[in-house]
Amino acid sequence: MTQLFLPLCVACLALVFTSAAPPPTTQTAEVAIPDRCDGIEFDAITPDEQGKHLFFKDGFLWKGFRGPAQRVAESFSDIGRVDAAFRMHREGSTEDHDHVYLFQDEMVFRYFNQTLQEGFPKKVEQEFPGVPCHLDAAVECPKGECSADSVLFFKGSEVYHYDVATRTVKKKVWPQVPPCTSAIRWMEHYYCFQGHNFTRFHPVTGVVVVGAYPKDARAYFMGCPNYGHGSGDHKLPLCSEVKLDAITSDDAGKTYFFTGPSYMRLDTSRDGKHAFPVTRMWPEVAGGVDAVFSYQDKMYFIKGDQVFIYLSGAHYSLIEGYPKTLQEELGVQGPVDAAFACPGDHTAHIIQGDQMKDVDLSATPRTVTKATTLRHAKVDSALCGPDGLKLFVGSSYYEYTATSELGAGQVERMPSPITPSMMACRRD
Repeated sequence: MTQLFLPLCVACLALVFTSAAPPPTTQTAEVAIPDRCDGIEFDAITPDEQGKHLFFKDGFLWKGFRGPAQRVAESFSDIGRVDAAFRMHREGSTEDHDHVYLFQDEMVFRYFNQTLQEGFPKKVEQEFPGVPCHLDAAVECPKGECSADSVLFFKGSEVYHYDVATRTVKKKVWPQVPPCTSAIRWMEHYYCFQGHNFTRFHPVTGVVVVGAYPKDARAYFMGCPNYGHGSGDHKLPLCSEVKLDAITSDDAGKTYFFTGPSYMRLDTSRDGKHAFPVTRMWPEVAGGVDAVFSYQDKMYFIKGDQVFIYLSGAHYSLIEGYPKTLQEELGVQGPVDAAFACPGDHTAHIIQGDQMKDVDLSATPRTVTKATTLRHAKVDSALCGPDGLKLFVGSSYYEYTATSELGAGQVERMPSPITPSMMACRRD
């Protein structure tokens, strides 16, 4: 994708705007529509305003992980071929937050809802001072994952870290990251594409995640027959078959549910709902969990008679000295069926069969302060949040406004079924 530099002149400007026109039709130029399952090298990848990923190649565009190609000009006016692309993250800014930037040679085009914004296209250096033209790739990096809202621009072996607020650039060379032909941020992770393969990297240090990289994009980022995660015959489970082993929300509002050896993030609707191995995010916890709850920027995993505690953040880290035994950490014996803690409260509610034991998390040592007999003989998981309390039993859940309503003598609540809008499942 890297281009030879052409001096800016009237002829070059004519070339820029001529190349921005739609590519010729298949009939007149006999241009074959590319098949992304053939292992092609994408020119650029970015999410749009709704979170649907756009894949660009030679004037063609795919919307989402599945579906046919169409010409770029059918969705984005005034541009055909795209060198690099990203979606701006700048919360609080009505001017450019969630706008899509497309790059072509020396020019940058800004769109919102596929409409070219007034004043565009512009020269790259005019919109992003210090950033070179003829880019290979670009990807946004929100504050919390980078030190400030930023954009990473890639050209050859060089990375330009652009601070959106200060409009300053730091040029870096990341030896572990190969030259990127495109790059994306997905589910708070960063991926550099080379051909049809991709590598995961850290957006601040450039350290490549140790593991089975590079991986084939056809098995993860598109619906290709006979390719792993992207297999065209993949089907979501029926909602009536869903059973949650654990569910929790951390202080940052990230909500996860766990079933077997997998977890799913529920609050990232724009990125879709996707299952991953628990060890992808919490490598020390293998083979599933019994219960999970969050308390004061920490996430507690209960597995068997052990407790793993992780510091919450852009990335979770196991606190030194863990795991510890349930008895040592929470003052109870296992096994545990479910656990939860409500926001702003210092009590962990540990559910074992029809018994709920309250543990004061602010006390040392931690001991059971109260025991309640529940009206439910068995609870699979529980979640407490600003909108109340949910107890999950099989593929249904029960809603309560407070823990005081859970006792055996309280008014019976009717169950509600888990729905596709809640989890990645399909109706019966």
